[in-house]
Amino acid sequence: MQTLNQDIKDQHFRPAYLLYGEEAFLKNSYKNRLKEAITCGDTMNFASFAGKNPDIDEVIRLADTMPFFAERRLILLEDSGLFKSGGDALVKYLPQMPDTACLLFVESEVDKRSRLYKKVKEIGYVAELNRQNAAQLARWAGGLLAKEGKKITARDMEFFLGLVGDDMENIRMELEKLISYTGSREVVTQDDIRTICSEHITGKIFEMIAAIANGQTRRAMDLYEDLLSLKEPPMRILFLIARQFNQILQVKELAAQSMDRGTIASRLKIQPFIVGRALSQAKRFTREEILSYVELCVDMEEAVKSGRLEDRLAVELLITGNAK
Repeated sequence: MQTLNQDIKDQHFRPAYLLYGEEAFLKNSYKNRLKEAITCGDTMNFASFAGKNPDIDEVIRLADTMPFFAERRLILLEDSGLFKSGGDALVKYLPQMPDTACLLFVESEVDKRSRLYKKVKEIGYVAELNRQNAAQLARWAGGLLAKEGKKITARDMEFFLGLVGDDMENIRMELEKLISYTGSREVVTQDDIRTICSEHITGKIFEMIAAIANGQTRRAMDLYEDLLSLKEPPMRILFLIARQFNQILQVKELAAQSMDRGTIASRLKIQPFIVGRALSQAKRFTREEILSYVELCVDMEEAVKSGRLEDRLAVELLITGNAK
């Protein structure tokens, strides 16, 4: 990200940029910042292509066209799939593209072995924008509050992030709610957070695993139904359950090595608040039980991918214990 910030600051732009990774907020933010910096708001010298199989001939035609009363023409391609297949024409074209053109790719998935990925990395810049760690999120969120004249303690910030999760767009929206709710009051408290903020999906997954550990199958299924009603895909829920069990296993093993909560959080790059929750759950399972659930998650994923089970049913079987 430092390179992107520097290019924008210096107004020195490369022929091509690729933004990819799982943090949608950062991708969207840098996409908009690059667009504004390169075009200065000029729509005449800007073109965009969304979705798979963009018209490459049209992309090349536009890139070859001199910009109108401007230094550069920006061409944006989003979720093109070209970094998985079909990018060979651009691989050949990029080395001869005029320096008046700039290509900006924003992708959900890329294959780092693809020729187009390697070519963009060679002549331009590739930025992988993934989830930020707890310290980075706390600094960023604290900065947003400070701009509005608000303060929050480190402990309450930890509680806030533990509740709302690590998705930056979700954090931003929850902070807006807090700022509005607290009005002219300067300090944001844990009571404010409990009152106004919505629990993120990871919090419901935590509750679901606690219900599984306590044999509360009905409670676990109710939480699953809540997530489905929020339009969460069953396979994403399965992924989060697997991730939570993996996290519990890691925390349990590090705690067995006499590491304290802060050390574990630093080692795993997660918030101490999350370590505390994982430790409480780790006590309810043996190491073998946790491993068994991790393996079940893998088995259920494979069963769905092979067509042996429908995705919703696979997660239900995992939650109710009927998959064992």
